[in-house]
Amino acid sequence: MKRMTVVKSNKVVEAGYRLSLNEQRLILTCIAQIKKGQSLSADDAFVISASEFADIFDIPLNGAYVELQRVAERLYDRSVTINNPDPDNPKIKVTRTRWITSISYVPGEGQLIMQFAAQMVPYISLLEAEFTRYSLSSVAEMTSIYGIRFYELMIQWGRFGERTIEISDLKAMLGLENKYTAIKDFKHRVLEPAMLDINTYSDISAHYEQRKTGRRVSHFIFKFQPKGYQKKASLKITKQFIEKHAKPGESYETARQRLTEEQKRQAL
Repeated sequence: MKRMTVVKSNKVVEAGYRLSLNEQRLILTCIAQIKKGQSLSADDAFVISASEFADIFDIPLNGAYVELQRVAERLYDRSVTINNPDPDNPKIKVTRTRWITSISYVPGEGQLIMQFAAQMVPYISLLEAEFTRYSLSSVAEMTSIYGIRFYELMIQWGRFGERTIEISDLKAMLGLENKYTAIKDFKHRVLEPAMLDINTYSDISAHYEQRKTGRRVSHFIFKFQPKGYQKKASLKITKQFIEKHAKPGESYETARQRLTEEQKRQAL
């Protein structure tokens, strides 16, 4: 599983959809099967066995059989809304499509076979720019519906370590436009379980802050960093330190400038 990597277009990371936990797991497992540089078509079928599913997500085998059957019954009806899908055609503001075009469960073999919709293929294969990549193991143990989504939204901005999202946009991405109108309910039902998942199971540590517009909480600010990351302590450049570390024949000012620059480089 450590070698299984999920690569998604940022358009899909920020798309509007709502899937169950195991529906998300199945889609991510199929995406992780796509090899780098592989040309994918809507005719390509993905096969997932109950034993593989149980092993990847550390769930009982009997439970994997049951969950794959449930996914087979429901996933076909799930849709995804992609905003501004085609940069070459700005007139198209929104595309709504199914995730898949077919899905079958083979009871005797405990296998599920599915095919992605043609409209989804460009967002999960042969991606050369504007995509998000992460290890499937980073989300495999998550137990909330929203943990994976919040993780992806943070990892998308991984090199910045911070992301601000307007709550209305966030709810649209999660398919919750008309739910949890009270901010305390949204935090209790959606945000806090997701953050717990991220901090417990993923490879990053994260927390959030609130921003208000007037009296209303309008934005969440997510701050995150790799687990185990420690910012290097800043070394104070004192007169004694400069005199001790100055090179032979180096003036005080030259030594100060050099040591200051060295400290800045080490802190990067």
